[in-house]
Amino acid sequence: MLFAPRRKELWEVTRTLVNAAMGREKADVVVRGGRLVNVHTAEIQEGVDVAIKDGRVVLVGRVDHTVGEATRIMDATGYYLLPGLVEGHVHIESSMITPTQFARAVVPQGTTTVFIDNHELANVLGMGGVKQMMEEARSLPLRIYLAVPSCVPALPGFEDAGTVIGPAEIEEAMGWDHVAGLGEMMNMPGVLAADETVHAMLRATLKAGKVVTGHYSIPEIEQGLQAFIASGISSCHESTRKEDALAKLRLGMYVMLREGSAWHDLKETIRAITETDIDSRHAMMVTDDTHPDTLINVGHMNHVVRRAIEEGLEPVRAVQMATVNVAEYFHLGYDLGSISPGKCADIIFVRDLDEMQVDKVLVDGLLVAEGGRLLVELPQFAYPTSALHSVRLARPLTEEDFVIQAPGGGSRVTVRVIEVVGGQVATRHLQVDRPVVDGRVATSVHDDLSKVASVERHRATGQIGLGFVKGFHLQAGAVASTVAHDSHNLLIVGTNEADMAFAGNKLAEIGGGMLAVRHGEVLALVSLPIGGLMSQEPVEVVNEQVQALAQAWKELGCDLVSPFMTMSILALPVIPELRITNRGLVDTVEFTPVQIVV
Repeated sequence: MLFAPRRKELWEVTRTLVNAAMGREKADVVVRGGRLVNVHTAEIQEGVDVAIKDGRVVLVGRVDHTVGEATRIMDATGYYLLPGLVEGHVHIESSMITPTQFARAVVPQGTTTVFIDNHELANVLGMGGVKQMMEEARSLPLRIYLAVPSCVPALPGFEDAGTVIGPAEIEEAMGWDHVAGLGEMMNMPGVLAADETVHAMLRATLKAGKVVTGHYSIPEIEQGLQAFIASGISSCHESTRKEDALAKLRLGMYVMLREGSAWHDLKETIRAITETDIDSRHAMMVTDDTHPDTLINVGHMNHVVRRAIEEGLEPVRAVQMATVNVAEYFHLGYDLGSISPGKCADIIFVRDLDEMQVDKVLVDGLLVAEGGRLLVELPQFAYPTSALHSVRLARPLTEEDFVIQAPGGGSRVTVRVIEVVGGQVATRHLQVDRPVVDGRVATSVHDDLSKVASVERHRATGQIGLGFVKGFHLQAGAVASTVAHDSHNLLIVGTNEADMAFAGNKLAEIGGGMLAVRHGEVLALVSLPIGGLMSQEPVEVVNEQVQALAQAWKELGCDLVSPFMTMSILALPVIPELRITNRGLVDTVEFTPVQIVV
């Protein structure tokens, strides 16, 4: 059966819902005898029936008078009934699949609504790419709301993306359907310096009555944080410490506790609630970035809820943080977030709250998934040809493009090095003494020192930023990716210049993706032709390619979990401490460009 949305706005069906609740019209579906997880009162109610009409809940409790000859009865005996899970901040492109394939993966896991910030595709294809993704979302059993990308590029003046999104584009987009707010405001320096362009974006959003989502990743949680919140920014997903999350909650911010594929922050940040027993109504849980393997083998929001319970959070509070809290933050509590009269009938059936294994999923009162399998077919969506040719280099790359010259003619220099730490978004800014040979500073497998390059790939300018990176433990070869948050220039890490050039040229040839090479031979390749970020292949196929890539990383010596995701944020100049862009190295604590050689 091909899924066809039959959603109606609440204002369209008020009389119908009242008539059904009163028994004058009969329910389409009645769910019998479940254990209702009531997220409004934080209690579990036994033996509850739920009546559904026109895709919305009309009555919770005794529903016999709503049952007619055509009413479908679903037995929920032995099940907990939960609202469909809601993800408050996710970049679908980071899963390397399209919204259609993302829906195939997450709906059977109980996720029925996501709030996306598709600034990845926006950085490559601009507002046209944003619109294409939202158009694709219209035909899915997954509700997709947009937080309009705010930082394209993430840090103007320090990097170059495929386009620039400014206040005029933001103001226009606030009038689009299914726009819930402004995407994560990463330009912290612009906010705190009262930059007019940045604040014009905030004004346009606030004037439209939408929320402004934030990105406050620096450890200073006094003056700067309060100024950030005072600007109207009302949420943040970048807390990595208990004290970060607690400070934001105490200042009235909504805190999104992150547990993604590569960033495992929840173990630490949930302590702000479990160790203090503070009110958690302003706390949410998000994945931010999720890898295909995680979606298939671990789960999505059901996994995050499970992890919170494992860390000591009461199950009902955990469910609140993935349902009603999110809906109310985005001003959509009248539609989403609970099983109560008038709300969309997005209901999931779970036998054990601690395990959070989802057995059945209703969307708009329709059974769309059961036993981990989607029951409806999803329509195909065709992206324009322009979206498939987004890697533009000035010329083929050569070994000389990756040579790092040492100034001054000395025998040794001190160089800046980006050190990555597995499972963390932050990097360390090291200064390392290195020998100079023939005027050049080389890599060193023995010292775990590789080169990193960010090659501008949107306008064929030929600009290349170079640096050193430590922590990947590569023993040979090179890896390359057009997934390089957030400007998504061509990012290459390698132990030698020849393999780096080969890897970059290969990705340019196929239109983008990720690959690993050694001695001029491709070990593994993930093809991502849509903007160099996404594949239209099924999530299972993409996962197979990603698993092969992960094995290739291991063959090259890397022992990190999801190293390609860790690599992908080497170019993100809004997270401490040192990053690389197509313009060079950026000190992301002081927000200033710095040279390789100190």
